[in-house]
Amino acid sequence: MSSPLTKQRSNEIDPFSTPDIYYGNEPSYKSGSKYHTRTYSIGNPRLSAIDATFEPKCPKRRGSHDEISMVPRKFLIQVDSTLAHLAAQEDTDKNWQITIEDTGPKVLSVGTAGSNGFRRFDIRGTYMLSNLLQELHLAKEHGRRQIVLDESRLSENPVNRLARLIKDSFWDGLTRVIDGSVIEIAGKDPKDWTDDPRPRIYIPRGAPEQYEYYTKVARERPEIRLDVLWLPEKITPEAVRDMNAKPGLLAVAMDEVIDRVTGAKTLKGKPFVVPGGRFNELYGWDSYMESLGLIVTDKVHLAKSMVENFCFCIKHYGKILNATRSYYLCRSQPPFLTDMAMRVYDEIQREPGAREFLRTSILAAIKEYNSVWMALPRYDPATGLSRYRPEGLGVPPETEATHFTHILEPYAKKYNMTFEEFVQAYNYGKVSEPELDEYFLHDRAVRESGHDTSYRLEKVCANLATIDLNSLLYKYERDISKAIQKFFGDKLTIPAEFCAGDMVPGNIQTSSMWDRKARRRKAAVDKYLWNEQKGMYFDYDTVKKEQCTYESCTTFWAMWSGLATPAQAARLVATAIPKFEALGGLLSGTEESRGQTGLQRPNRQWDYPYGWAPQQMLAWGGLDRYGYREEVQRLAYKWLFMMTKAFVDFNGVVVEKYDVTRGIDPHRVSAEYGNQGLDFIGVAREGFGWVNASYVYGLQFTTAHMQRALGTLTPWEKYARAIEMNSRPD
Repeated sequence: MSSPLTKQRSNEIDPFSTPDIYYGNEPSYKSGSKYHTRTYSIGNPRLSAIDATFEPKCPKRRGSHDEISMVPRKFLIQVDSTLAHLAAQEDTDKNWQITIEDTGPKVLSVGTAGSNGFRRFDIRGTYMLSNLLQELHLAKEHGRRQIVLDESRLSENPVNRLARLIKDSFWDGLTRVIDGSVIEIAGKDPKDWTDDPRPRIYIPRGAPEQYEYYTKVARERPEIRLDVLWLPEKITPEAVRDMNAKPGLLAVAMDEVIDRVTGAKTLKGKPFVVPGGRFNELYGWDSYMESLGLIVTDKVHLAKSMVENFCFCIKHYGKILNATRSYYLCRSQPPFLTDMAMRVYDEIQREPGAREFLRTSILAAIKEYNSVWMALPRYDPATGLSRYRPEGLGVPPETEATHFTHILEPYAKKYNMTFEEFVQAYNYGKVSEPELDEYFLHDRAVRESGHDTSYRLEKVCANLATIDLNSLLYKYERDISKAIQKFFGDKLTIPAEFCAGDMVPGNIQTSSMWDRKARRRKAAVDKYLWNEQKGMYFDYDTVKKEQCTYESCTTFWAMWSGLATPAQAARLVATAIPKFEALGGLLSGTEESRGQTGLQRPNRQWDYPYGWAPQQMLAWGGLDRYGYREEVQRLAYKWLFMMTKAFVDFNGVVVEKYDVTRGIDPHRVSAEYGNQGLDFIGVAREGFGWVNASYVYGLQFTTAHMQRALGTLTPWEKYARAIEMNSRPD
């Protein structure tokens, strides 16, 4: 079987072309091409000898209207009428999709192109009919009223189809830039709660060329009402709080280019990939996970561009932000920059400027490491470990208007204030509520951790030295040491813009310095986070000074980073995998750790029974690193099978998260914040960033035989039994 990521080839238009090519070319039915198939009489045994003499390769014709063609079958379809008929007949629940839950006959007769629509052929089953629905929507978007549609586009192996859509369509649908061409859209914030929402962008003091550029855009296009503001020179919690009255987008990296019309120099935004279709800003650890899929699908330029955007953020904002909006300026996300940069460098190392790209990335990572993760309040001197503990004042403003109502209303009543009056008074310190301060400290930390939300972290996150964060920082230490030693002659000079703490320009970094940091962190992790009796890593509460008991899938991050010894890795594989493995891959946490849920204790989206792409990908990478190939293949297969089956059964759906315990509809998630990727009409446009990545990345851990089994929707248990039976000696 050809790889699902390998481009198909044809003498005609590739039947698996992107929609703009497939539906954008001159209609094939107007080109003079004919698709006549030779017709033969139904086989007569008395004529078999004559047939064999005169035409030995003559195929037998089936005695039915759905004949087998000598060439790939093509259909001649009137777009609007067929779409209307298909929807009326098959979309019985009227949700603009055709799924296994629709109760139509699941068969539609269409005309063949070879007969000019005279002969009919039945398209059967949910998968082919939902693909037909999607293709008709795409054709209509491209202005086509009549199309010749390849049958192979409807019956395509679902593994190939999903991988192709991710590579050729979904990534494009999620790619953004920030510059004057889109600022009126990107600059608007759907969470803007002010009386006069408008496009707004903040420019750091170190980027005057961007201030000049956006000021010119605002001057030349007054109708968009673009507000261009300087960012405060010193970013403090007070400054960020005060900016909440004017929330805005933060500038990211740009390239200097020549305007093709005027010939003058101008700026153009560096592209990046967002998590889902409703976002326009650059996000933190989502971008790393996406980069794993981008590199696999030959889009390393996008992964490189995102690294460059991160370096810009560290240089000007001091950290890789949760996202590039003004209210995120105090908050970071799980750090993955070194691994991301080195993976990109491996792909571009022969290109001009590659070494300088890596140098800038490592310098930025060093600054982030020292100024964010090894500085107070995130660093815990008592253990030598780091915590998610962002600064901030008041109520996080980016949430939905009613998100904290149940928390804040009792305080408003206490002070005899309206809800809005109390929020204003609390944000500006006019009332003092230490318990509320503690609540929001942990709430901000949960959001910085990326795992928002989970009972593992609720009301305690800022106090925890987590295994996930300290695994990532160990990886930073090892990666920086390796890069300095291998690529920079064991001597890296720190320029002024990347100095942090007590560093001065010209400071020299060597690999041995970073090796020592890594050894110290490993010793601390072994002391505080490793549980020899349970054979797993756990978080550590730096305030209570005790190890936590919540069993989290982040325990595998120690294998991904290389922090675990081979013996510790073996214990993890033996004890942790049975706890977290489920029907569709790995659970975020165990049911026992989550505890009982109900009306007073609702489920959290990063708890049992949900599984997330980052947890799968990092576990696969960790297991592969230590040579547990069979476990990697099994876990990857289960996740890919769950995704593929939902894709086939539910009109091409690819969502943010899955219930990995459900066999029928794992995309149905009844947890907070919904499940992005569900709400589409006719055809999915973008999937979801890190889930897209997990699919094409996960395929790299499977064999061609596994991919064939996935394409036939063979569950892991059935596949494993078949392999076992075939491997038995006769």
